[in-house]
Amino acid sequence: MPRAGARRNGNEQPESAWNGNSRRPLGVLLGLAVLTSCAGSAAAASPMQATSSRAAREDAIRSVPLDKLEENIRPKVTATLSNATIYRRLPIQVIDCDPDLYLFLVRHPEVIVGIWEVMKISNVALERTGPDTFRASDGAGTLCQVKFCYSNHETQVIYAEGSYDGPLFSRPVRAKCVLVLKSGYMQETNGRHYVTSRMDTFIQIDHVGVEILAKTLQPLVHRSADYNFVETAGFLGTVSRAAELNAAGMQRLAGKLPNLEPEVRQRFVDLSIEVGKKAVARDGLQASAAGPLTEAAPKRATLERR
Repeated sequence: MPRAGARRNGNEQPESAWNGNSRRPLGVLLGLAVLTSCAGSAAAASPMQATSSRAAREDAIRSVPLDKLEENIRPKVTATLSNATIYRRLPIQVIDCDPDLYLFLVRHPEVIVGIWEVMKISNVALERTGPDTFRASDGAGTLCQVKFCYSNHETQVIYAEGSYDGPLFSRPVRAKCVLVLKSGYMQETNGRHYVTSRMDTFIQIDHVGVEILAKTLQPLVHRSADYNFVETAGFLGTVSRAAELNAAGMQRLAGKLPNLEPEVRQRFVDLSIEVGKKAVARDGLQASAAGPLTEAAPKRATLERR
């Protein structure tokens, strides 16, 4: 994973991470709601593509900092990594995104879910139950408890467990999930920042019949999981771009977001302002270097719905 331009120290307190579905939390989608999930092909044609290869799986397991996890959660993470019914490395994504805003959104999924709610594009319910824990529901039979086990600038480790009780199966089905998100940061010569995101998913299904069904339907569902990861990564880039072009609108949006702690709301506002200021400064430097140009109409972007 690229690391150029990384500017933070490795802060290893347990924090939240989020990525992977444009309309649902990834932990809900991959761990529980789609228990038929995402095992994919045995190998990928490109390192950027999704894969379920043994080499990728072993690499992902080695990347988990088990020695830095809390003692009460380490056995659960280890057991899920070792006994996962399904493994998949989702397609690597590179997005144009401010790195500070990206990391904030990754660690505070309630902000993204709140934006979806304001835009009326999601039925997800997400409740923070502690400094590093959430309760999530997708409104379609999935209930999920999520624990963010480890976070630094480059690595997020998430553990989720819960159940699905809906029309797909005759009785409730339980599952456990470990998600490992790796992020790399680079800055181009034009001053723009790019973030590379790679997510590995390990799913342990506690039901033999569903386990068989999962492997039967995997070619269909792994494409859905890949698509959702791509869409959500792109959405983070859209939020960053909106902050660049319409910081005032992002401040108004922040005031509409439900269920945010005051300090989280204020930090989102502050970061949006910072992103806007950095964009103005960067554009000014580029304009000075390029010389006089014909003035263009200002661009605007918004995530608001009035």
